[in-house]
Parts: sequence; C-alpha cells; structure tokens
Amino acid sequence: MKKISVIVLTALQLSFTSQLGLAQGTGAQIQYDTSYDILTPTHAKHGVVSSEHGLASQIGLDVLKKGGNAIDAAVAVGFALAVVLPNAGNIGGGGFMLIHDAKSGKDIALDFRELAPALAKRDMFLDTNGKVIAGGSTSSHLAVGVPGTVAGLDLALRKYGTMKLKDVIEPSIKIAEQGFVVSPHLETLLNASQNQLGKWPSSRAIFFKGDRPLRAGELLVQKDLARSLRLIAQQGPSVFYEGEIAKKIVAEMKQHGGLITDDDMRNYKAIEREPVRGSYRGYDVISMPPPSSGGVHIIQMLNMLEHFPLGAQGLNSAQTVHQMAEVMKLAYADRAEYLGDPDFVQVPIKGLTSRAYADELVKKIDLTKATPSSTIKPGKPIPYESDQTTHYSVADEHGNLVATTYTLNLLFGSGIVATGTGITLNNEMDDFSIKPGVPNAFGLLGGEANSVAGKKRPLSSMTPTIVLKDGKPFLITGSPGGSRIITTTLQIILNTIDHKLNAAEASVAPRMHHQWEPDVIRLERGFSADTIEILGQKGHKTSVGRNMGRTQTIKFNGSDIEVYADPRNPDGRALGY
Repeated sequence: MKKISVIVLTALQLSFTSQLGLAQGTGAQIQYDTSYDILTPTHAKHGVVSSEHGLASQIGLDVLKKGGNAIDAAVAVGFALAVVLPNAGNIGGGGFMLIHDAKSGKDIALDFRELAPALAKRDMFLDTNGKVIAGGSTSSHLAVGVPGTVAGLDLALRKYGTMKLKDVIEPSIKIAEQGFVVSPHLETLLNASQNQLGKWPSSRAIFFKGDRPLRAGELLVQKDLARSLRLIAQQGPSVFYEGEIAKKIVAEMKQHGGLITDDDMRNYKAIEREPVRGSYRGYDVISMPPPSSGGVHIIQMLNMLEHFPLGAQGLNSAQTVHQMAEVMKLAYADRAEYLGDPDFVQVPIKGLTSRAYADELVKKIDLTKATPSSTIKPGKPIPYESDQTTHYSVADEHGNLVATTYTLNLLFGSGIVATGTGITLNNEMDDFSIKPGVPNAFGLLGGEANSVAGKKRPLSSMTPTIVLKDGKPFLITGSPGGSRIITTTLQIILNTIDHKLNAAEASVAPRMHHQWEPDVIRLERGFSADTIEILGQKGHKTSVGRNMGRTQTIKFNGSDIEVYADPRNPDGRALGY
C-alpha cells in the first residue's frame, strides 16, 4: 500500500510539471480536460458515505438504502466508528456536525465539543513554580473533558433524522459484541500507543492480548462497549449523562483524582449554533463557528487567496505555495489571539471573516520573499460583535448533506477506558492554552481567550465544511490532523475550485502546512525539487515529512456524485449507490 501511495502522488505531481514555470513568471496558462482524470473516485447517483473505516461506511450506506436520510446515516456512522476506529471514533469525546437541510435550505452547526469540568482552574496543569506538569493535560484523569458525542448525535437524530436511536445503533452493538478483525493499520496505532494504553488495567483488558497489544488478524472484541451502546439504544442519552454509564465515569474520576462530577455529566448540553459563511470565486462556503477556529480561518484565508490567480499559477507551484504559506501565517497569528469559546470570550467573527480585513492583510504579503513569523503579530479586525480526530461525510438522494468531525484529541485520547464501560476517554483539556506562550501537543500557541476555565469548551481546529454553488451541493469535506485540519480542508477546496480536480485527485495531491509558529512550511512528499528550491530562495524554511490529514470528500457534478476516502488511511472507504 505504501508503494502504491508514493507512485500515485508522484504521478499526480508529474502531471502538473508544466505549471512550475509560473513560479519564474512565464505566465503560461493551464488547460484542464477532465476526460483524462488521473484518478477515479467512486461515482453514485443516490447516496454516498465516506469514513475512515469500511465497516462504518457500510453501516451508513445500509441506512441510506433502507430509506434513512443523511442525518440518520451520519449518526449510525458516528456510533460505528466508536467501535471500529477506537483511536479516534468515540462516545467518550466530542466534536462538530454541519448539516445542510435540503427541504428548508437551512444550514445547521451542532456543537457537541467537550466541556471543562466545573472545578477546572486556569493554572491546574502548572506546578508551584509555574511550569507545565508533564503529561498532566494529555495522559491523566485531569486531562478528560465532559464527553459530548452522545448528546450531539442524539440531538442531530431527534431534530433532523427520521429513524429511532435504537435502530441506528444496533449494527454497532453487534460488531462490538462479536468483534472485528484488527487491520495492519490499527496494529500500528496500538503499538504506537502501548505505553499509554498499557498503564490502565481497563484499557489493557480490551486492547492487549497478554502482555502485548493486539496484532493484525486478531479479533478486537468489546463486550463492555457493546453493553454501554445497548443501554444508550434502550434508554437514550440519559443513561450516559445521568444513569449507569455516568456513574461509572464519575467513579473512574474519583478513583484517580479526576474532576468530572455527577453535576458535570448531568448538566452537559449539545448546542445548535449559526455556521460561519463566506464566498470564494462564486461558491458559498459554510463551516463551523467557534469554539471551532476552523471555519473562521477557512473564510479568512479564502478571502485573502482570492486576490491571487492560483489556478493559472498551478497546483503546488512555488508561487502558489508561497502565497498560501503567507496567508496561513497571518490567519494562525490571529487564531492565537482571538479564538476561544464564544460563551466566555467575544470572538470578532465578522471582523476576521470580512473582505475588508482580508484586503488589509494581503497588503502585508511580499510576493518575492517570505515574511518571518517573528515579525507577524495578530491583526486588528473590525470591532467585536454585540475550534486524534476523525471526519466523515454523508449525502443522500434528497440533497441533505452532513459533515462531521469528532475526536478524542490525541491517539486513543487519554488512553484511559472508564472501568466497566468500554469507553475510551478524551484528553481534550490539552486543547486549552495551558500556559500562554507554551504550545500544546500540536505545537499551537494560544492566549487568554483559550485559557482553562470551568464549564468552558476548548478551542478546536476541527473544520467540517460544506460548499454550495447557486444553492446546490458542490462539496463536503473535512479532516483529522490537529493543527493541520484547517489547512488540509482549505486545500481540498482550492484543489476542486481553482485546480479543477475531481474528489480523488484533490484528496491525494501533496499537501503543505504553515501555522505561524514554528516558522517552517511542512510539506508532504511529492513536491518537486524545483518548487522547494524556489521556496528556499524566497526565504522559506521547509521540512518534508509525514502525511497530513485524512480527508473524506464528496463532490457533486449535477446528478453525478463523486466520493473518495483519503488513502492516507488504508482502512478508509467511500461507498455509494
């Protein structure tokens, strides 16, 4: 699989070598002929599902075939991934769901992000000398936020679905109870997390066989998780937040010094918010509002990038990458300053997403050389008005669209399974600014707006996004990847709109990322030596390294629907009918 991936990326890059001359100002124009697509996505007419595991995608597709709508299928996939993608899929974490309702034309943003426990304090992860306590916000019971996934999936189904909770959960219960075969990819993830998982008897009991993690070909059976899912199917979310499951989670906290109480669980609520909106070259872009930083900065960056002829310059040409990097620096500097939980701080959404502000920011970009991050400070948007993860995308034959990104934060979250539940708990507290100026696990800096506080939602980069053209579906996408989520999602939008790529080509194209600090452009393999050399001449530091993001993308071409699961996860699968 790895060899195939390299060959595909290289072939895609070679197909655009004629564009590289634009970085040196040749002014050549590119002609696109889609009859010669390099890669072919799955095509369908009625409904499509794309997720990071084939079993979850199949469950979602089965729901659509039985007459369920996209929301029914999305909820079914959410519960399924909690079983078959234990490193990120979850009912012990939280996330965001973006819905486009075809009948009303309404767009809905569901926020089921985790909450800090009421007893959480600003300096809770600092020692008496003011230094960060190693592992406190990532691998201890203090790292766990109040989970929101069950409340969020239930809210989506009750308000916008057509099926009963017990019916969409039932297939997942069967898989948890009977087990599924561990893939080579999951074996790799289990090995990478064995120290974290191995610390806790409740986690070892599920993910280990004897003194080692499960191996490819062996069955992962999750009896306790099956029982928890059955209780939710029978009793609804109340059993998770007030009943038997809640009591077991709170008992786990009490035993190990965690902060989550009965009141924290009982008082959790998923929230319906207004999406953020923008336009890009005639397309309407709809994404998540705070506490996601993703939607705000997607719009902000698109507003700036619309000043540049990216399509003519070419995919991943040196000039295009230079402009994207400069735009990303400006947006991530603002992220560190302004973004946080809107229930606690005033986030200048209108200012950050306004075209006037983008016009001012673009003036700071030098087209001939890189601007050092050390000289870039947060801008001054228009005044305030009175953000280990997985993504999946679903569309049905009626035009309903769902983009969902949810998370445990790091790989297997905290690594802690709440005893007797089979539920792996998140370590979402690390997404707060533990200490101003100190980066989190993804290297992101944050300020006072995202400081720790009781009952506060940590800032997220999760960016489920929907794009419409003339009111009709054009694109659904999103990705895991921590700080790289925003830039990965941005590049899928650019690849389909500016570079005219189909869903498959847009997904496999090599990606880049800049997050202001550290001052380096991260590149996947597949960028040409010429591009990297020219970027160096402009003053950029570059680093070629591991893959970034794992997108699940649906693209609409009239009555034809393209769907593609990012091959960066070999277990992902896109299905349609």
